[in-house]
Amino acid sequence: MSKVTAENIIGCWELVSYQSENEAGETIYPLGQDAQGYIMYTPDGYMSAQLMAPGRPAYASGDLHRGSQDEMAQAAAGYMAYTGPYDIDEDKQELTHHMTLSMNPTWLGQSQPRVVSLEGDLLKIYNGLKPADQLVWRRAGQHDVKEDK
Repeated sequence: MSKVTAENIIGCWELVSYQSENEAGETIYPLGQDAQGYIMYTPDGYMSAQLMAPGRPAYASGDLHRGSQDEMAQAAAGYMAYTGPYDIDEDKQELTHHMTLSMNPTWLGQSQPRVVSLEGDLLKIYNGLKPADQLVWRRAGQHDVKEDK
Protein backbone atom coordinates (compact mmCIF):
# COMPACT_ATOMS: atom_id res chain seq x y z
CA MET A 1 0.00 0.00 0.00
CA SER A 2 1.32 3.44 -0.98
CA LYS A 3 0.76 6.72 0.76
CA VAL A 4 -1.67 9.04 -1.07
CA THR A 5 0.08 12.30 -1.93
CA ALA A 6 -0.81 15.51 -3.72
CA GLU A 7 1.23 14.23 -6.67
CA ASN A 8 0.05 10.63 -7.08
CA ILE A 9 -3.67 11.39 -6.85
CA ILE A 10 -3.58 13.68 -9.92
CA GLY A 11 -5.49 12.35 -12.92
CA CYS A 12 -8.66 10.53 -13.82
CA TRP A 13 -9.97 7.51 -11.93
CA GLU A 14 -12.75 5.15 -13.08
CA LEU A 15 -15.26 3.74 -10.60
CA VAL A 16 -14.82 0.06 -9.72
CA SER A 17 -17.40 -0.11 -6.91
CA TYR A 18 -19.59 2.07 -4.73
CA GLN A 19 -21.11 0.46 -1.68
CA SER A 20 -22.67 1.61 1.56
CA GLU A 21 -24.42 0.16 4.59
CA ASN A 22 -28.06 0.44 5.52
CA GLU A 23 -29.23 1.02 9.09
CA ALA A 24 -29.05 -2.74 9.78
CA GLY A 25 -25.38 -2.82 8.73
CA GLU A 26 -26.10 -4.70 5.50
CA THR A 27 -24.15 -3.87 2.33
CA ILE A 28 -26.14 -1.91 -0.24
CA TYR A 29 -25.24 -0.44 -3.63
CA PRO A 30 -26.80 3.05 -3.90
CA LEU A 31 -26.39 3.21 -7.69
CA GLY A 32 -26.46 -0.54 -8.34
CA GLN A 33 -23.66 -3.11 -8.30
CA ASP A 34 -22.62 -1.99 -11.79
CA ALA A 35 -22.48 1.76 -11.09
CA GLN A 36 -20.27 3.79 -13.41
CA GLY A 37 -18.30 6.94 -12.83
CA TYR A 38 -15.17 9.04 -12.95
CA ILE A 39 -13.41 11.20 -10.40
CA MET A 40 -10.72 13.63 -11.48
CA TYR A 41 -8.07 15.51 -9.51
CA THR A 42 -6.21 18.38 -11.17
CA PRO A 43 -2.71 19.66 -10.36
CA ASP A 44 -4.15 23.06 -9.42
CA GLY A 45 -6.29 21.64 -6.60
CA TYR A 46 -9.72 20.97 -8.10
CA MET A 47 -11.73 17.79 -8.34
CA SER A 48 -14.88 16.58 -10.06
CA ALA A 49 -16.90 13.41 -9.47
CA GLN A 50 -19.64 11.97 -11.69
CA LEU A 51 -21.37 8.69 -10.81
CA MET A 52 -24.44 7.05 -12.31
CA ALA A 53 -26.58 3.97 -12.38
CA PRO A 54 -26.37 2.48 -15.89
CA GLY A 55 -29.49 1.90 -17.94
CA ARG A 56 -31.26 5.13 -17.05
CA PRO A 57 -33.98 5.69 -19.68
CA ALA A 58 -33.88 8.69 -21.99
CA TYR A 59 -36.69 11.24 -21.75
CA ALA A 60 -39.63 10.27 -23.98
CA SER A 61 -39.50 13.71 -25.64
CA GLY A 62 -35.83 13.26 -26.53
CA ASP A 63 -35.31 16.87 -25.37
CA LEU A 64 -32.91 17.64 -22.52
CA HIS A 65 -35.23 20.35 -21.15
CA ARG A 66 -38.59 18.64 -21.64
CA GLY A 67 -38.59 15.60 -19.38
CA SER A 68 -41.66 14.95 -17.26
CA GLN A 69 -41.38 15.47 -13.49
CA ASP A 70 -41.21 11.68 -13.04
CA GLU A 71 -38.52 11.32 -15.72
CA MET A 72 -36.42 14.09 -14.17
CA ALA A 73 -36.81 12.63 -10.67
CA GLN A 74 -35.79 9.18 -11.90
CA ALA A 75 -32.78 10.61 -13.76
CA ALA A 76 -31.65 12.53 -10.66
CA ALA A 77 -32.09 9.50 -8.40
CA GLY A 78 -29.60 7.59 -10.55
CA TYR A 79 -26.92 10.26 -10.73
CA MET A 80 -24.46 11.92 -8.37
CA ALA A 81 -22.20 14.82 -9.33
CA TYR A 82 -20.16 17.41 -7.48
CA THR A 83 -17.05 19.51 -7.96
CA GLY A 84 -14.80 21.99 -6.21
CA PRO A 85 -11.39 22.37 -4.60
CA TYR A 86 -9.79 19.56 -2.61
CA ASP A 87 -7.11 19.27 0.07
CA ILE A 88 -4.95 16.35 1.20
CA ASP A 89 -3.53 15.80 4.67
CA GLU A 90 -0.79 13.33 3.80
CA ASP A 91 0.01 12.54 7.44
CA LYS A 92 -3.59 11.58 8.28
CA GLN A 93 -4.24 10.12 4.81
CA GLU A 94 -7.33 12.30 4.67
CA LEU A 95 -8.75 13.86 1.52
CA THR A 96 -11.28 16.69 1.82
CA HIS A 97 -13.67 17.58 -1.00
CA HIS A 98 -15.08 21.12 -0.84
CA MET A 99 -18.42 21.05 -2.67
CA THR A 100 -18.69 24.29 -4.68
CA LEU A 101 -21.24 22.77 -7.08
CA SER A 102 -23.37 19.70 -6.47
CA MET A 103 -26.36 18.00 -8.04
CA ASN A 104 -27.56 17.39 -4.48
CA PRO A 105 -28.24 20.85 -3.00
CA THR A 106 -27.73 19.45 0.51
CA TRP A 107 -24.00 19.18 -0.24
CA LEU A 108 -23.54 22.76 -1.53
CA GLY A 109 -20.87 24.53 0.47
CA GLN A 110 -19.95 21.44 2.47
CA SER A 111 -16.41 20.24 3.10
CA GLN A 112 -16.38 16.46 3.41
CA PRO A 113 -13.27 14.67 4.69
CA ARG A 114 -12.58 11.14 3.51
CA VAL A 115 -10.06 8.50 4.53
CA VAL A 116 -8.00 7.37 1.54
CA SER A 117 -5.62 4.57 0.63
CA LEU A 118 -3.76 3.66 -2.54
CA GLU A 119 -3.17 0.00 -3.39
CA GLY A 120 -1.47 -0.38 -6.76
CA ASP A 121 -3.73 1.35 -9.27
CA LEU A 122 -6.72 1.33 -6.87
CA LEU A 123 -7.71 4.44 -4.93
CA LYS A 124 -10.00 3.61 -2.00
CA ILE A 125 -12.09 6.36 -0.44
CA TYR A 126 -14.13 5.95 2.75
CA ASN A 127 -16.38 8.61 4.22
CA GLY A 128 -15.55 7.47 7.76
CA LEU A 129 -19.19 7.78 8.88
CA LYS A 130 -21.82 5.33 10.06
CA PRO A 131 -23.33 4.10 7.86
CA ALA A 132 -20.08 3.95 5.89
CA ASP A 133 -19.66 4.60 2.18
CA GLN A 134 -16.74 3.00 0.36
CA LEU A 135 -15.73 3.86 -3.19
CA VAL A 136 -12.99 2.07 -5.10
CA TRP A 137 -11.50 3.75 -8.17
CA ARG A 138 -8.98 2.44 -10.74
CA ARG A 139 -6.64 4.84 -12.49
CA ALA A 140 -8.11 5.45 -15.95
CA GLY A 141 -6.02 4.70 -18.99
CA GLN A 142 -4.49 7.34 -21.22
CA HIS A 143 -6.87 9.02 -23.67
CA ASP A 144 -5.20 10.43 -26.75
CA VAL A 145 -6.94 13.63 -27.81
CA LYS A 146 -7.61 13.84 -31.54
CA GLU A 147 -6.89 17.20 -33.11
CA ASP A 148 -8.89 18.37 -36.11
CA LYS A 149 -6.76 20.22 -38.64
